Amino acid sequence: MLAPVMHSNERINATSYDQMLLWVTLILLGFGLVMVYSASIAIAEADKHVGYQSTYYLIRQAIYIGVGLFAAFVAFQVPVAWWQKMAPYLFLAGLFLLVLVLIPGIGRDVNGSQRWLSLFVVNLQPSEFVKLFAAMYVADYAVRKSAQMDSFVRGFLPMVAVMVLVGFLLLREPDLGAFAVVAAMSISILWLGGINVKIFIALLALLPVAIYGLIISSPYRLKRVTGYLNPWADPFDTGYQLSHALIAFGRGEWFGVGLGASVEKLLYLPEAHTDFLLAVIAEELGFVGVLTILGLFSWIVIRAFGIGKEAVANERYFAALLAQGLGVWIGAQAIINIGVNMGVLPTKGLTLPFLSFGGSGILANCIAMAVLLRIDFENRRLQKGLPV
Repeated sequence: MLAPVMHSNERINATSYDQMLLWVTLILLGFGLVMVYSASIAIAEADKHVGYQSTYYLIRQAIYIGVGLFAAFVAFQVPVAWWQKMAPYLFLAGLFLLVLVLIPGIGRDVNGSQRWLSLFVVNLQPSEFVKLFAAMYVADYAVRKSAQMDSFVRGFLPMVAVMVLVGFLLLREPDLGAFAVVAAMSISILWLGGINVKIFIALLALLPVAIYGLIISSPYRLKRVTGYLNPWADPFDTGYQLSHALIAFGRGEWFGVGLGASVEKLLYLPEAHTDFLLAVIAEELGFVGVLTILGLFSWIVIRAFGIGKEAVANERYFAALLAQGLGVWIGAQAIINIGVNMGVLPTKGLTLPFLSFGGSGILANCIAMAVLLRIDFENRRLQKGLPV
């Protein structure tokens, strides 16, 4: 069995898991559902492929959230020890999906990117699950190789080879945003897992060089960067998305123009319900709405690191690294998406966790939070002297 049988005096109750963390997650999901509907009405009504149905994205997002919550409930029942045991196999499964999505005729091309596998009813985006599997794999690797983490050849180099492979597959789609999240998460876990300080500093020093190489090696990335540096120089081409996102932020001011009253979502701002959902939030709910989103994400990241610290106190090092890695994932992806929406970072296709429209992202995020809640649940049981 995956989970232990609990006696009547060991049942899950309000004190056996982090209720606040659960509520923050549910608030983000619910708020995202409302904002996806608000941002997608005009898009859905103008699209013949969805039957001009204004509630098309609302219904699908509600279904995604329902499936995600069910998957989270199931994932919560699974002991952390099982995730550690299966980490290498899940990671291999993720790599297989990344290869599969690149095969012509199998992977689906949308807007010039081949990131999806068609499941007929929905599309599956493997990169979303690779983030979760990578967090588990790197955490397991750091624990297994803890005695060799000071060694460049035996500790660091094998993980670099694996991450280069993941990066190659993700950049072939291309999905630079997902690779940035996986890289940030992996580096953070290795650092927290005890990697040699000199190796870590050298890695950080090489990152700007690698990023520069990725930018100049691809015309479309270079075009995005130049458009990001001055979106107003070409507001009808390279700077189109960013200029309209900035207009949305400007219109929102402190308290926004009101829920549902956005102008930019009326077919001006591309991807208003996915990558640029925050711009619609900023326009309709203003600075206060954006600040609330930042606060909720900050709470998740802080609690993830707190749960990781509690796991360290219980000598559960895989659980600790995984909890902190999940926090880095959610935090890094949120920062990148928010940065893109605000013009702080170049435009890239990366959704806002829990909020943006998309089944794969919602499902992966929900499972990640269930695993984090499970780690906290097991921490609390150990503190009470109960089995996990």
